[in-house]
This record gives sequence, C-alpha cells and structure tokens, in this order.
Amino acid sequence: MRVNRILLAAALVVVALVIQVSVLARLHLPGAVPDLLLLTVVGLAMVYGHVGGALVGFGAGLLADLAPPADHAAGRYALVLCVIGYCAGLVRPENGRLKSATGPMAVVVAAAVGSTLLYAGVGALVGDTAARHVGLTGLLFSAALYDLLLAPFVVPGVMWLARRTDNDPLTENGPSVKAGNISSGWLSSGTGLRVGGRSSLGTLKAKARTRSARVGRIKGVKRL
Repeated sequence: MRVNRILLAAALVVVALVIQVSVLARLHLPGAVPDLLLLTVVGLAMVYGHVGGALVGFGAGLLADLAPPADHAAGRYALVLCVIGYCAGLVRPENGRLKSATGPMAVVVAAAVGSTLLYAGVGALVGDTAARHVGLTGLLFSAALYDLLLAPFVVPGVMWLARRTDNDPLTENGPSVKAGNISSGWLSSGTGLRVGGRSSLGTLKAKARTRSARVGRIKGVKRL
C-alpha cells in the first residue's frame, strides 16, 4: 500500500475505534453495538480494492482485538474484518464512481450479517458460546439495522477522503481533464496541429524550418 493510503487508513481506523468504544458502546442499545469500524473498513475497501481492503481490515481488527475493553481472543476480529475487507473490495466499481446508493447499502447489510456470523462461528470454534445466550437472530437483525442507519453518514465520507488523498488514475478522469481534452481537440481541428506534449513542439519546429526554407528559395529565385 502507498504511504498516503496507510496514513489515511490508520487515522480513520483510530478515530472510528475511539468513537465506537467511548460513545457507541456506552449507548446500551438492544442487541448489537453499531460497528463504526466495520463501516470504515467497507468504505476504504470499496476504493482501495480487495487487497487493500484485506490489509486495512486485518489492521483494524487487530487493533480492536488489543484495545480495551476487549474480552475475546486476539486475532478473532482481525480475521473477521480481513475477510469482510477482501469481499467488500471485490465489488469496487470499475470506473471508481458509484451510480446509486443501492450497491453500497447492500454491501453494508451483507458485511454486517457476514461479520456477525463469522464472529460467532470463530467464537464457537474457540469455545465462546456467548452468541447462543444472547440470541443470534436478534444480533443479526440489530447489527444490520444499526449499520444500515449509520452507513449514509460514514461510508460516503470515507470513500470521498480515500479518493481525495489517493493518486488514482480513476480520479484523474474528472471535468478538468475532459475539458482539456475537448479544448485540445478543438484547437487541433482548427489548426491541423496536435496540441500538448513534445510532439506538438516538434511539429511546430518542423513547420517553421520548412517555411524558412521555402522563403529562402523564393528569395533566391527573385534575385536571379
């Protein structure tokens, strides 16, 4: 990953984890806790792709495993967010832009349900049966509902920041570049020259030399 990606991802993950632990976890909502860290990973993965999403998810999950008041085995949530980040990165738009909000919302719901199931499954493998006592159905419904309500305020902002700080060719096909292409095409159609780059400069020099040679020939003819 690039340095700017690492710095932005680290900053967003730390802020999301602090807010989740200090604010959202203390709301004592019924069922699951709104997972701001999950939404941050999903937003970054939909810009960075599946490899970047997996790396960001693993780092964010490992930080959540080690941060107090974590009461589960270290690496458990890292595995969950690594898988979620990888899967979310697979649905990254090819042109880098989202046509509607339906796709990201569906990804958020799938991530909320998938992370809850995967977390409970890994917990069952290591002997943690807390999900059975709380009720897995209630956890799935509340996790999907809370994350879906929180997603419009988190995911678009995270994706915007990721595109803003990332030197991705997908973000360079903006209006300014299109306007430059249109203007260069208009100039080239009117003058017959290619505008922009060394090729246009070489063309101008070649035409200037040709004109000077023609002028010299004409003057020589007139002298005779």
